[in-house]
Amino acid sequence: MSTIKITVTRYNPETSSEPFTQSYTIPYKEDMVVLDALNYIKNHVDGTLTHRWSCRMGVCGSCGMMVNGDAKLTCATFLRDYYPGEVQVDPLAHFPVIRDLVIDMSDFMDKLLEIKPWIIRSEEKPLEEGEYLQSPDELNLYKQFSMCINCMICYSACPVYGHDQSFLGPAAIALAHRYNMDSRDEGQDQRAEIIGSHEGIWECTFVGECTRVCPEHVDPAAAIQRSKVQLTKEYFLSWMWPWGN
Repeated sequence: MSTIKITVTRYNPETSSEPFTQSYTIPYKEDMVVLDALNYIKNHVDGTLTHRWSCRMGVCGSCGMMVNGDAKLTCATFLRDYYPGEVQVDPLAHFPVIRDLVIDMSDFMDKLLEIKPWIIRSEEKPLEEGEYLQSPDELNLYKQFSMCINCMICYSACPVYGHDQSFLGPAAIALAHRYNMDSRDEGQDQRAEIIGSHEGIWECTFVGECTRVCPEHVDPAAAIQRSKVQLTKEYFLSWMWPWGN
């Protein structure tokens, strides 16, 4: 029987003062993903191993972890890409660890609320007037940026967030851009205050790692740069024509 070695970072704040690693040798099959390996360990070897997952289909975003140093969805990362070598699994970088491979998402959730990721209207039209219709071209303006699954992999790869966690971060800014580009939305001015702040888009140094690791090809780096262009344009227009809008 073929086997593979899985080394996992372990940490229990109730019993451990520091994280440590623990290795497991488990059966290997070519169609196994890293999440399968973690579930095998949990179910058959060591029931104390703690990790987060849900759909196993690359949709929920909850199984993001570091695999041999790269941030990935473990449900979409095949063991065959590392076999016969060892696989090292760690919690996502730049986040506090609750236990083993489970991170604390509170900082991201707070930032998500700040950018108001919902359609804002100054005045809602009566229901009897029907839907807010969009053309295919209007949909295409923001569709790519709506694909974010909040996996936080981009935060784990972002050196700016790793250095300064006051940074709003790639996913939150990409979602702000998604709603700003939505023809039904009128909340751009409300979001501009937060994304245009010192902790927002101007902190980004355009390394582009967020886009490289994004499992849904959202391209948060592009969203950040487009937001910079849009806010700069609006600033100069307001300065040149202050009586404008």
